[in-house]
Amino acid sequence: MVTTTTRRRYGGSHAAMTIRVVADVIAAVIGLWILLYVLDANRGNDLVVFVQDAARWLAGWSYDLFDLEPGWFQVLVNYGIAAVVYLFVGHLLAARVSRH
Repeated sequence: MVTTTTRRRYGGSHAAMTIRVVADVIAAVIGLWILLYVLDANRGNDLVVFVQDAARWLAGWSYDLFDLEPGWFQVLVNYGIAAVVYLFVGHLLAARVSRH
């Protein structure tokens, strides 16, 4: 059950809350890939491959935006841009949905 307090805390509607959660999960997957890359996780591990594939698909528009050295910095910047954009746009859209 959604109470008035819950609606105020989470943005007013189920749609807005869903949009926020989706944006947060997308950013978390991308952030997890950045962390796994920086920590030099085993690329033969199925979980690492899954996270890499998911992050690459989600950040397909930005993963090779800049060609930087060293490689970890390139991953941090390019995937980080995508994560921030998903968070910003998702939360902005959720705020607009909750007002209507």
